[in-house]
Amino acid sequence: MQSHSAPDAPVAAALKRFRERYGRLLEWIVGALMIILFVEVTLGVVFRAIGHSLIWYDEVASILLAWLTFYGSALASVKRAHIGCPELVDALPWGARRRVSIVAQLVVIAFFVLLGAVGASIMPILSTDFMVSLPWMPMNVVQSVIPISATLIVIAEGTYFIDLIVATAPPNATGATALADGLH
Repeated sequence: MQSHSAPDAPVAAALKRFRERYGRLLEWIVGALMIILFVEVTLGVVFRAIGHSLIWYDEVASILLAWLTFYGSALASVKRAHIGCPELVDALPWGARRRVSIVAQLVVIAFFVLLGAVGASIMPILSTDFMVSLPWMPMNVVQSVIPISATLIVIAEGTYFIDLIVATAPPNATGATALADGLH
């Protein structure tokens, strides 16, 4: 985490606590999705082996995998685990590094705001479509993962954006995390 001046320390501490709790919530969601996917695939294999294939197995497994991917991306945002290139940003002087990091963070947030808005705008359109193997399940429920996960990512990225805004000094050399660590 960045070194902060004394007035900014409570903000940084509050953001860190929020991210830790938020990350734990997302870990539970991702863990639950992994368990559900495991059970669903196992049931599919067992039923296929005994000659009574489940008609909904393939479609539900692919949807669960997509949900796992989207919610996992939100978790990766909280943990700053997405692919980045911090070495390039870290080579810049402090002021330029901070400005580049702020701009990069704004681009990431803008992308996910746009993704969430477009995802939400198609929800009414998809309300008349249904899954093939489970005709009682509307596709807008299935595709709701897009605006929901985009919102979760914006929340995570927003906390790091605030960190960048309140940072008043370059990271210290004693174990502080670089500004660009984990930027997407």
